Amino acid sequence: MPPAFVHRITKYDPADRDERGHYAGAEDTDSDHGPVEAAYLAAIAAFAEASGIDRLEIREPGVTGLVHFGVEPPVEGHGLGGLFPPDLAGYHDGAEVSLSVALELVRAMLRDQGAWCRLEVGDLFTVHVGWDQYVYVGSDRPCADAVARTRALGLFPEPLTASPYAAEFDEPEPTEPADEGFWARLRTEVASRQTVLLEETYVRNAARWHRLTTENLDAVRACLGPRAQLTVWPDLTSDVGAVLAALPSEDSVEFVWEEQDGTIRHAVVDDTEYQELTALVADARAACALSMYPDERHPLFVAVLPDRDGMLRARW
Repeated sequence: MPPAFVHRITKYDPADRDERGHYAGAEDTDSDHGPVEAAYLAAIAAFAEASGIDRLEIREPGVTGLVHFGVEPPVEGHGLGGLFPPDLAGYHDGAEVSLSVALELVRAMLRDQGAWCRLEVGDLFTVHVGWDQYVYVGSDRPCADAVARTRALGLFPEPLTASPYAAEFDEPEPTEPADEGFWARLRTEVASRQTVLLEETYVRNAARWHRLTTENLDAVRACLGPRAQLTVWPDLTSDVGAVLAALPSEDSVEFVWEEQDGTIRHAVVDDTEYQELTALVADARAACALSMYPDERHPLFVAVLPDRDGMLRARW
């Protein structure tokens, strides 16, 4: 169950909203990177303190994808620099962070720097950052002192029945656990095909690719990120020229290739970038091109890693 007490926290005065609730005042929809942003973080900290919360769990983390919808341009590292290493180790679904790190994640989201996640403590406390500097804080307590503190900071806390970004409102997707049955099936597939391609999506819009064989399957399995979504594809083809020649004249594709050192790389390209792509993959060992349309992407099968206790908690 979601927290019982939810407040929408904004810099927008309710007196400046029209009859439909749309804000019609003069406030900008981006962060000031200054005192107003600091007020948001102080307000969230006040609600956390009132709720007895000093650590939060990262849920459904993501980074900038093919299309960035933020008001501000994305930055290198998705706003996570200094919080997590370049490979984003520690930034995954279920990772627990201190309140101070959680507040820095909120700062990155307020600035539309590329990273986004829910911050939650079960059904006790939640922080969701929406568009245009809208923040939703939920608690199992009324947090009257935090509400007063938020007003004193110059922000406007408004009670709601629920956060519009609550996971309960997401459209559910059928999810198969990557349990021992999955790995047995994958071993059979690898034995039959000799090699298959594994896409490891460790946060939304970020993936690592592995070319699996019977020799390396166990080693790859041991290094997969927590709660990753695993998509199994047919193997790359060694005729890279044929893959390039078959690229569509319109639309974007995801091009995946293996370099001479065995590294698997991928890039989303369209017809204006084919010449550059051809030069980039001139020495590739093998490649494939995947459609960007979900209805045209046909993996062999998909599963999600459960936790160590066997429970599937990731909400892909």
